[in-house]
Amino acid sequence: MGYRYLLFNKPFRVLCQFTAGTGELESIQGRRTLADFIPVRNVYPVGRLDFDSEGLVLLTDDGGLQHRFTDPKFGHPRTYWAQVEGMVDPESLRQLEAGVVIQGYRTQPAHARPIAEPDLPPRDPPIRYRKNIPASWIEITLREGRNRQVRRMTAAVGLPTLRLVRVALGRLCIDALVPGTWRDLEASEIRDIKNK
Repeated sequence: MGYRYLLFNKPFRVLCQFTAGTGELESIQGRRTLADFIPVRNVYPVGRLDFDSEGLVLLTDDGGLQHRFTDPKFGHPRTYWAQVEGMVDPESLRQLEAGVVIQGYRTQPAHARPIAEPDLPPRDPPIRYRKNIPASWIEITLREGRNRQVRRMTAAVGLPTLRLVRVALGRLCIDALVPGTWRDLEASEIRDIKNK
């Protein structure tokens, strides 16, 4: 039997692992995990998506593919839609595209552009709005995946992230996959990710 490759649309406040864990995760015991949504055994997420982020997660039992997708030297693009506090401006975009310093490290250049508010299902619970501070949306594509990187990058340019949704991993897109649902990759998608 061959490897399994799944795409999952992770809802907000779901751990990107199959068990709640112990130690530092004790404070979130009882929270939902991937096991609450995916009944497939022996597959694991390729990389992570934060507890408070939403969107596309690739899962597989193919260790070689996991390595290629998570090792920064392969530079697989990850695309996010971020709702930020404040209005995206050309200077913020320039800084994000050039790379910003977060935690003593300069990020690799990213592709960033403002976008109209996307047609996403409402988040539960919804984000908190401030009456006097507008919110806007930005699309950011990274080729590295450090912990909470998008949130730290937008904060570094004065645009704190309110909502973060990963919408693509390379050419794999979230499309019509609603939050909390998953599907197997099609044969053409598997060929595509293996040839990168």
